[in-house]
Amino acid sequence: MAEERPGSWFGFGFCGFGQAPGSGRGRQVHSPERLRAQDAGTDVCSVSASWSYTAFVSRAGRVQLSGSAGGAADGCRDAWASETLLVVLRDGRGPGPGVELQAWAPGSALRGEPLWAQTVVPEAKREEGTGAETPAGPLPLLPCARAYVSPRPPFCRPLAPELRARRLELGTEHALLLDEAGQVYSWGGGRHGQLGHGTLEAELEPRLLEALQGLPMAEVAAGGWHSVCVSETGDIYIWGWNESGQLALPTRSLAEDRKTVTGEATALNEDGSEVKGPARAEDGASDPFIAVQPFPALLDLPLGSDAVKASCGSRHTAVVTRTGELYTWGWGKYGQLGHKDTTSWDRPCRVDYFVDRQLQVMAVRCGPWNTYVYAVDKEKSSCI
Repeated sequence: MAEERPGSWFGFGFCGFGQAPGSGRGRQVHSPERLRAQDAGTDVCSVSASWSYTAFVSRAGRVQLSGSAGGAADGCRDAWASETLLVVLRDGRGPGPGVELQAWAPGSALRGEPLWAQTVVPEAKREEGTGAETPAGPLPLLPCARAYVSPRPPFCRPLAPELRARRLELGTEHALLLDEAGQVYSWGGGRHGQLGHGTLEAELEPRLLEALQGLPMAEVAAGGWHSVCVSETGDIYIWGWNESGQLALPTRSLAEDRKTVTGEATALNEDGSEVKGPARAEDGASDPFIAVQPFPALLDLPLGSDAVKASCGSRHTAVVTRTGELYTWGWGKYGQLGHKDTTSWDRPCRVDYFVDRQLQVMAVRCGPWNTYVYAVDKEKSSCI
């Protein structure tokens, strides 16, 4: 097995509550900065960002909060941050095989007793003899793969066993589920087309995304009101609300902004040449503006790059390519796109910070208004 390469987490975007990487003196960071937590020796392995605070989990099992909520606790395997709940998965206190799911008020500093707690038995322990299976993904999906955590009551919601969930992502009003076969289900609010079923109607129960049926997906990501999938072959499918260009489709608001604002980000054509200004159709006319895309649309990255990871903020999107480059687009008011400015983009733009420093991006996690990235030195890229 290849040895895991050491790397660093970086952050950029909104930090108005002093959450990393902010210093507390400003409200935004426009270019990636190495997390201060790592400067203090914390070996961060996962990040979960809410609007006003961020939760970092170290490889040693310590969760550390940064921003409007503070505090730390040991014995943690995962954490999921929201404005109403901080959910932590901790080692069980009893002799059994389970882990303990705890829900805390974000302002509790992880002191005293949690709001509620329950023991969860991982799927591999529940069903002996099932053979090797793809493990359930991180929170909000529980290790049993039979339930997930919600920021609104009921806080722990069951899933039908036949769904065989592998990963689950929550947007502001909707949910996406990826099953073991790579099929995608969506449910919840649909008024911005974020469910991908071709309508603006809500769905009370998980519904198979028929437009992607038969195309195995490897990743799902839910934004505020938009959704992204990455296929096993590296294709990107995206749908929902496009008000800020978060679908990388032409949007009227950004076309109007470009009359007075010039961005510094690097957008690339298929041949690798740089692009400035509004998108154009093949005949030279401006592409039609798209406010809502209710069906999955295939998105091509510059240079035909294949995607491997995706994450969504409230109104921005980030994708990692197979070669370790990071592309971002959508709303950029707080610098969450990482292009040294606050320009919004309705096309994929490469974050040159990592390319310029010979860093290979391995993972990305978006908060509502900020972005966190894990990157390693390309000189150590002999094995992954």
